[in-house]
Amino acid sequence: MQQFMAGFVVALLVVVIGVVLLSVRKRRVRNKPQQDKVPATDKEKSTNNHLKQLEELSKLAGGLAHEIKNPLSTIKINLKLISEDLKGSELDKSTKISPEKSNHRLTRALRKIAIIQKEADRLEQILDGFLRYINIGKLQLASVDINSLISDMVDFYLPQAHSYSITMRQGLYKEPLICRVDADMLKQVMLNLFINAQRAMRDGGELMVRTNKQERQAIIQVSDTGSGISADKLPYIFDASHSFRPQGSGFGLPITKKIIEAHNGSITVNSEPGKGTSFTIKLPLAQ
Repeated sequence: MQQFMAGFVVALLVVVIGVVLLSVRKRRVRNKPQQDKVPATDKEKSTNNHLKQLEELSKLAGGLAHEIKNPLSTIKINLKLISEDLKGSELDKSTKISPEKSNHRLTRALRKIAIIQKEADRLEQILDGFLRYINIGKLQLASVDINSLISDMVDFYLPQAHSYSITMRQGLYKEPLICRVDADMLKQVMLNLFINAQRAMRDGGELMVRTNKQERQAIIQVSDTGSGISADKLPYIFDASHSFRPQGSGFGLPITKKIIEAHNGSITVNSEPGKGTSFTIKLPLAQ
C-alpha cells in the first residue's frame, strides 16, 4: 500500500510539472508571432513578461506541491490504520473474538475510508482550481447589461444565502450599464465573491451588491458584514501562491482577479477585521 502511495505522489507531481511546462509553452507559441514583428525593445519587454509568468508558475507549482502533500499524508496514514483494522478483524475471526468487537474494527475502518474520500475530493478541488487558473481561455465577448447580470446572479444565489442566514440586498444604477464582457466568466466572478462572503459570515449577516457608473466605467461593489481580513493577509488574497484555504481549492479570488483583468478591468478590496469586507470591480463601458 505504501508503495502504491509513493507511486501516486510521484505521478501527481509529474502531472503538475507537465501542466506548468505545457502552459508556458503555449504562452510562448502564442506570443511568438508578435515578437517577430516588433522592435527589439518590445521583444525585451515580452521576454521580461515571459520570465515573470514563468516565475509566477514556478511559485504556484511549489505552493501546489506543498498543499497536495497535506491531504496525501492524511490518506497515507489512514490507509495504514485501515490495514491494521482489517488485519485485526481477520485475527478476531481466527481467535473467535466476539462479533461486537470485530464489527467495531470494521466501523472504524469505514470511518477512515470516509476521511480518505474527503481528502481525495480535496485533492481534486485543488487541481481543478489550478487548471482553471492557468487556462482562463479566450473571452466570448458580447454586449451585456451589468445590472441585469447582477440581478440574475442575486436571484440565483438567494436560496443558498437564506440557508446560511444571510440577507442579500442589491442597489442597481438607474440606467443600463452596457459592457463588452464574457457573461459566463463574469457570473463566475460574482459567484466566487458570493461564496467568499458566505465563508466570512458563518453566523449569518448581510451581503450587499451595488452597481454605479464612474466616467466611462461600470462599478460593481460586493460587501459583507463578515469577519473581515487581517492586514497581514490582505496584500496576498489575489495571489494564487498564498491563497490556499483549509476548505475548497483556494483559487477563487485569484481566478476572479485574472478574469477581471482579462476584461481590461480592475478589482480592489477594503476590509476591517470584525466589520466586513468590500470588493470593488471596475469594467470599461462599451463604446
